[in-house]
Amino acid sequence: MTRFCLIGPTYPYRGGIAHYTTLLAQHMREAHEVMLLSFSRQYPAWLFPGKSDKDPSERPLQTEAHYVLDPLNPFTWRHTLRQIRDWQPDVVIIPWWHPYFAPVWTTLGRGIHRLAPRPKLIFICHNVRPHEQSRLGKWLLPHTLKTVLGRADGFIVHSRADKHILLDILPQARVSVSPLPTYAALGGEPATEIPVELPTDRPLLLFCGLVRPYKGLDVLLEAMALLKRPVHLLIAGEFWQGGQASYQVQIEQLELTNCVTIINEYLPDELLAACIDRANVVVLPYRSATQSAVVQMAFGRGKPVITTNVGGLAEAVEDGRTGLVVPPEDPPALAAAIERYFAEGLEDLFSENMLGGNGRFGWNTLLQNIQSLSANN
Repeated sequence: MTRFCLIGPTYPYRGGIAHYTTLLAQHMREAHEVMLLSFSRQYPAWLFPGKSDKDPSERPLQTEAHYVLDPLNPFTWRHTLRQIRDWQPDVVIIPWWHPYFAPVWTTLGRGIHRLAPRPKLIFICHNVRPHEQSRLGKWLLPHTLKTVLGRADGFIVHSRADKHILLDILPQARVSVSPLPTYAALGGEPATEIPVELPTDRPLLLFCGLVRPYKGLDVLLEAMALLKRPVHLLIAGEFWQGGQASYQVQIEQLELTNCVTIINEYLPDELLAACIDRANVVVLPYRSATQSAVVQMAFGRGKPVITTNVGGLAEAVEDGRTGLVVPPEDPPALAAAIERYFAEGLEDLFSENMLGGNGRFGWNTLLQNIQSLSANN
């Protein structure tokens, strides 16, 4: 039995990384001792573009945690180090997804290296690079990564693309590529009603999750205008970075007003599950990506995905088997894939194929890779 100290967001915080941390802790606790250290505050309100960083789900994923860490309060960093020292874990696991956390992770990494006995330090890199960066951020990122991650004994990434990015910066790093595990546990059997009226006389496409420019909603709308068959699009998620207005203008200019329904809010787990269940296919036309929790939520509920060949998305979605994969920023190709999906009746076939292949997205695969990295060299 290994003693793991896992650091990261968990309920009441919302979002894919909080869900990931919670599910990882739950699965680790089936065979190991786990101390989960979470945030007393994750972001100050002025830095968070959404309405709230708290999870509104009626049946949220939860697990035991200590809420001790504030990324903007160095006194809490010291307290966290004392808790790690007193608990004496074999392995400490820290998530990396945004440079905002660089100061606190750098300080914790240095402190962990001074502990005796010293635990192994593993970073789980959800995104080696942020999805959207300024020019200054791109220039500073390699130095930031070397400073923050340089003391790690190993890294977990969820795509081969992210492995290459990481090794370009830290060539000697021990990196394990582990598929993003299933999010099938979210939502359960939703009794939630979708709070909008949707047509029943045509197929339903679903675009869901936080709406940000890199996710390519504008590309999907352009593709919708090219479709010959009648379909309806449900856009379900909170709009960030400019809000809904520019997309509403595009919808009107493309004469799609009667073909698109929008739920502009963060979706509780039950509502997200209900939207996925109601849809015929989930469409994720991302411009860039590492992986997507939405893909694993869709797959966990047996729903095929049409997506783009960026990051690790094509590693998760098997083109022609569990979904369709097209080039990014290519509305005609995306429209052709949507037409093909319905013309060839691929929904049932792809759903059946998922049942035989979802084992590779099990949490045990991730746990085995973590244990392999944490073993003595």
